[in-house]
Amino acid sequence: MRIAIIGSGFSGLSAAAYAAKNGNEVHVFEKHNQAGGRARQFCTPEGYVFDMGPSWYWMPDIIERFFADFGYKQTDFFELVSLNPQFEMIFSDLKIDVPESLDDLKTLFEEIEPGAGKQLEEFIQSAKFKYEVGMQDFVNKPCHSWAEFIAPKIAKSALKLDLLTNFRSYVARYFKNEKLRTLMEFPVIFLGASPKNIPALYSLMNYGGYALGTHYPMGGFYQLVLAMKSVAEKQGAKFHFNKTVECINTQNGEVKSLTINGENVEFDAVIASSDYHHTESLLDSDLRNYDEQYWKKRTFAPSSLIFYLGINETIPNLKHHTLFFENDLDDHIDCIYGHKRWPENPLFYACCPSKTDDNVAPKGKENLFLLMPVAIGINDDESIREKYLRDMLLRIEKHTGISDLKSKIEYQRSYCVRDFVSDYSAYGGNAYGLANTLNQTAVLKPKLRNKKLKNLYYTGQLTVPGPGVPPSIISGKIVADEVNRLNK
Repeated sequence: MRIAIIGSGFSGLSAAAYAAKNGNEVHVFEKHNQAGGRARQFCTPEGYVFDMGPSWYWMPDIIERFFADFGYKQTDFFELVSLNPQFEMIFSDLKIDVPESLDDLKTLFEEIEPGAGKQLEEFIQSAKFKYEVGMQDFVNKPCHSWAEFIAPKIAKSALKLDLLTNFRSYVARYFKNEKLRTLMEFPVIFLGASPKNIPALYSLMNYGGYALGTHYPMGGFYQLVLAMKSVAEKQGAKFHFNKTVECINTQNGEVKSLTINGENVEFDAVIASSDYHHTESLLDSDLRNYDEQYWKKRTFAPSSLIFYLGINETIPNLKHHTLFFENDLDDHIDCIYGHKRWPENPLFYACCPSKTDDNVAPKGKENLFLLMPVAIGINDDESIREKYLRDMLLRIEKHTGISDLKSKIEYQRSYCVRDFVSDYSAYGGNAYGLANTLNQTAVLKPKLRNKKLKNLYYTGQLTVPGPGVPPSIISGKIVADEVNRLNK
């Protein structure tokens, strides 16, 4: 078959590799001048190299499995280093370095709360079980119907997966200390909702992070994009950049062609790795899976206010990953999902990859990436962005002892809601897709197959299995297998 893939984010790259391996003629169309989608990279005249999106390399086994499916290893493409500490979490009255070793982490928990070391061991054992079932069986389903989950292993494991328990209550069973609870709740923030609205199944994130470790690809996260693109090309996939898909043309219940930069190009099947809502806007309304009311009722993961900063001197006492959690987590979350306004006392995340990698900043300088989760659809003009930049810089100054950090910025670029809309046609300017709430899990997510056009499919963070780099890679594989069934 001749297959078109719209977009070259992680799900698109994965779908391209698997679809080409299945013997199809695969063409990937990307509106930007490079692959990667939200995981693009850019360089500045000053010598800084910035990853635009993902910076947490978790679940390395899932990524390794992708390479193994094509006869490769991750080491064939880039060097992966394990971070120690994995990250630092800053509270108003305490700093916690999360060590690389799980035994050291147990010791740390015990120091903060007597008995918590043993509780952590039990928590991680349970999380390991969820990880093994969840990431090997549960998330690999196309989710056409609940019947797919009647498999003996999944059915037998149902109670142990804690699908009907919320994550906050689950964590509270193990730990009394508020800071330890926050430390355990933090990973699920990547899933785009409050811990009280996410199933306890996702404690698998704690295992995928704390137990398997936090890693960094030398040269930046974009090395994973380049590696996956290389794998897809080695299978025969062709990439076309600066190509915008403007319309999906249909006839008699099938996609016949795509209008790309004004030209109609015929295909036997189409896989859309682009924003699901945007993809459907390229169809006549009666051919869409979901109407506007459907999308308005969904719970979306947050958008993000991001700053890419080049600092003209080194910043002492700053780790590769630092979480600034001096303020209340629930207050910030409520601003995102309840009031849908800018937070008064925000939390934020700082990534300083130049602490690990000399290639991302000039010698004696720092590459600083700041990210603050925000509600989708809010006003994000320059004055608002600058207000929050000042707040984040002051808190970094307090933590590190450096003064007047603003004056040391020699490169600055911000990125927020309207940029996600402009660059990715992201619904509401979301950064991470749909939240993994219980009523948006598995079969309850938007379908990966168009119900009215037999050869149009969707992949990525708005369909199964959900947001995040490893799930997006899995999503690409699932959809490629589904398309392969068209000729059977």
